[in-house]
Amino acid sequence: MTAIWSIARTTLNEAIRRRVLLVILLIGILFLVIAPGLEALSPRQEITVLKSLTLGVIQLTSAVIAIVLTVYLIPNEIERRTIYTILSKPVLRWQFLVGKYLGAVLALGLMMALMTGALLLVFMIMQDTRDLATLGEMVRVPFMFFVQMSLLAAVAVFFSTFVSPIVNFFLAGGVYLVGTVFNSLFQVLSENKDINPLVKSAAGLVHAVIPNFQYFNVQNTAINPGQGIQSESLYYLQMTGYALFYIAALLAGAILIFDRREV
Repeated sequence: MTAIWSIARTTLNEAIRRRVLLVILLIGILFLVIAPGLEALSPRQEITVLKSLTLGVIQLTSAVIAIVLTVYLIPNEIERRTIYTILSKPVLRWQFLVGKYLGAVLALGLMMALMTGALLLVFMIMQDTRDLATLGEMVRVPFMFFVQMSLLAAVAVFFSTFVSPIVNFFLAGGVYLVGTVFNSLFQVLSENKDINPLVKSAAGLVHAVIPNFQYFNVQNTAINPGQGIQSESLYYLQMTGYALFYIAALLAGAILIFDRREV
């Protein structure tokens, strides 16, 4: 565990030094510029649009940060040849890989927390509100986004063991897109008895293998107070367990590939 934590801490420090945090600052400034334009809407429309915009910015930016943080994890170490120094010490390859992933997740959590805090501060200023119930609903959604992005980071780490960073960026982004936008389509195709059996089998395979990122999109409960999730705490626990299962499977696959790779 000492080796894993040491690698994770180094990865976190590297992520901070890469000044990805400046992205959060730019997003906050952009948000401050856009938000005042919502005053032209009715009060009800304004708060709905402002919530949607706040949570949408957090999710989209977090997805980009999750991919950018992880696609270079392994290739950079190989290119700079620092991996030889690390593996020459009493550090196993699986410890190196798990440590790099945990470091990326820590960096992702830090950046998401800062970004969420900044955007919620803007939300409070724009709405002139300190309603703890409303703010509590807004905070719970980014938590599920963090679980979602941790899963996305695991996807990118898996691909980083055998493809280049550029290819990985599009592969991880494609998996996220399919798992978010098209997952329900593949589910319908896999359950439709009237389509070609080959298409049905292919759709079922995609639906079973690719994580359903849509499960973590719980922002409607915060945007529309009338909508809610039955047994919300239980749902969050189930989805966290779902994500951990996929993360473990992806990291196990990454370790198997990385162990057999010559570096």
